[in-house]
Amino acid sequence: MAKKTIGLIMNPAAGQGRGKAGAGEAANALRKQGLFVREIQGKDAAESEQLAAAMVEEGLDALVVAGGDGTIHMGLQIAVKGKVPLGIMPLGTGDDNARGLGIPIKDLDAAAKVVANGYRRTVDCGQVTLASGESRYFLGVLSVGFDSEVNERANRLSFPKGESKYLAAILAELAVFKPVPFDLEVDGELHDQEAMLMAFGNGLSYGGGMKVCPDAKFDDGLLDLTVLGPVSKFRFISAFPNVFKGTHGKYPFVHQYKLKHARVDAPGQTVYADGERIGPVPAAIEVVPQAVDVLVPTQ
Repeated sequence: MAKKTIGLIMNPAAGQGRGKAGAGEAANALRKQGLFVREIQGKDAAESEQLAAAMVEEGLDALVVAGGDGTIHMGLQIAVKGKVPLGIMPLGTGDDNARGLGIPIKDLDAAAKVVANGYRRTVDCGQVTLASGESRYFLGVLSVGFDSEVNERANRLSFPKGESKYLAAILAELAVFKPVPFDLEVDGELHDQEAMLMAFGNGLSYGGGMKVCPDAKFDDGLLDLTVLGPVSKFRFISAFPNVFKGTHGKYPFVHQYKLKHARVDAPGQTVYADGERIGPVPAAIEVVPQAVDVLVPTQ
């Protein structure tokens, strides 16, 4: 019986540097499961996507990503278009999508067993399209507003490093951020309002366990939307811990929707999806039902 052949997208930057060593460990763990591993690592994300797409065309039993949510985002584009199953070897800092799908975290041998012996779960994706025509799929959460501005600020900082950089960015952005006037259309209905942030979830969490869309499901044919309305900085900080429990919906300034299509616009705002910068609004967002098969633990 021929070995299964997988393409392995490797991201040395995942997990704040842990990915370089972890990617090699991931490849070894997969080989121990009797898989034939073809490694994919371009000089940047664009080249990695090109290499992965070419390899899928040649024929693979699965496309596997070794990294965090950003690396999954990269592999997702190829897996959806190439109609190939997507496997995940979690090596990121947050690993929200892997956790949400039940894939073992911080145990590469266990994750490799899922790739080798798990079953295919057909899940939805979100899709975002910018005014430029650029379109990307996302597996987890797309955000616009405060958290996207935090990412923008963190990407500009050269110091401090790691998680401290994002904490510094949060504190700095909180000092200056004000509610933004959003033009929002949900399944054809207008909901224009000021808001602190908007999060569209195919998955339920981001940021290492923040359950921003706590009722989201990967396979219900819908996206969940959480809108945080205008609120004082003190109220924002005091309510923040509830996001990790998914209980923030109890506050009157939090609004939640389920939808198939949306359009969002706001002055000076940027879209992030799966933690990756997509581009400026306006943006059209929709669910793509049953878009991709993901290798998950046998139920």
